[in-house]
Amino acid sequence: MAAVSKVGIVGSGAAGLTAAALLADAGVDVEILEKADGPSPLGSGITLQGNALRIFRQLGIWDEIAAKGFAFSELGLRAPDPAGTVLAVMDDARTGGADLPATLGMYRPDLAEALRRRAESAGARISYGRTVKGVEQDSGSVTVITDDGDRLSYDLLIGADGLHSVVRSAIGIDVAPEPTGMGIWRAFVERPADVVRTDLVYGGPCFIAGYCPTGQDTMYAYLVENAQERSVEDGPRIMAGLAAAYGGPWKEIQSSLDHSARVNYTRFTKHFVDGPWNRGRAVIIGDAAHSCPPTIAQGAAMAVEDGAVLAELLVEHERLDDSLWEEFTERRLERARVVVESSVQLGQWMLDGQIRDADVPGLMGKVAATVSSPA
Repeated sequence: MAAVSKVGIVGSGAAGLTAAALLADAGVDVEILEKADGPSPLGSGITLQGNALRIFRQLGIWDEIAAKGFAFSELGLRAPDPAGTVLAVMDDARTGGADLPATLGMYRPDLAEALRRRAESAGARISYGRTVKGVEQDSGSVTVITDDGDRLSYDLLIGADGLHSVVRSAIGIDVAPEPTGMGIWRAFVERPADVVRTDLVYGGPCFIAGYCPTGQDTMYAYLVENAQERSVEDGPRIMAGLAAAYGGPWKEIQSSLDHSARVNYTRFTKHFVDGPWNRGRAVIIGDAAHSCPPTIAQGAAMAVEDGAVLAELLVEHERLDDSLWEEFTERRLERARVVVESSVQLGQWMLDGQIRDADVPGLMGKVAATVSSPA
């Protein structure tokens, strides 16, 4: 018998939906509270490493996302010159195991839809338009207070509500994201025929120029720069101007960056809750517990791992007690710390102009070795 019979989850992102599906599979009554009015049809691409794909296979949705995405197992490095000279093409670490590709790129809303359908088919309910204002708990239950005055009680509350988590603040964890000094332009565009993997360029007018194929006809391109005030309305023009310095597929990418291009700009942040992620019968996971720049592309993987490990322990344990939380902390804290600290370090080397002399292979090898073992 599971440690809980009724669970509330705040947030319908990857972490929350993963936990919801696995808990509902075990017969747990799961309700997801989502502040948005419904599923968002908007988004760019997402890069998923092998250890995330391992969780999707566990969920039974691997075949679906493999069909919609673009899988590859190599990583290219190009020079910041007008020709986009290929410097190296390397086998990438298959962190999900030899029978899965190293990486899958896909359209972010397609991933969200697959996870949402999986959770709902297991029996989880998603309540849209529900904004959490407070959390109260005692020894036997936890109660969510919504903005319309409802009081909803559960055996456990999972805060999977992202960077600016209301649950994190409501349960007394005084940690918040901090800017790292970098910002990123992303554009979802048509895929040139020669984009069959991620290629990275370090240098030029940006710290990083990169792209990831997301389907037979689509890809997303990204440019990482010093964080600054930027006009998203003028994004296509700005991004096209920055892209002009890069060669290879970037010439065709640049031509797609017209006024109709879907472009967004965000600033990198970092935070890490150093210690147990629970307070009594409430716990935070995913971006609510940790965030970092996407320099190593492990954010989504850490989120779904959080959700899967938490669900596993809740199903295996008979009581929601200290031993469960100690095991959750042991399995998640240091693993997530390695990813966060390494991602931040890689970005800091770029900000400090030290990337050419830094031990990037050593850092990447440490992360790959850490996440290659199942969570």
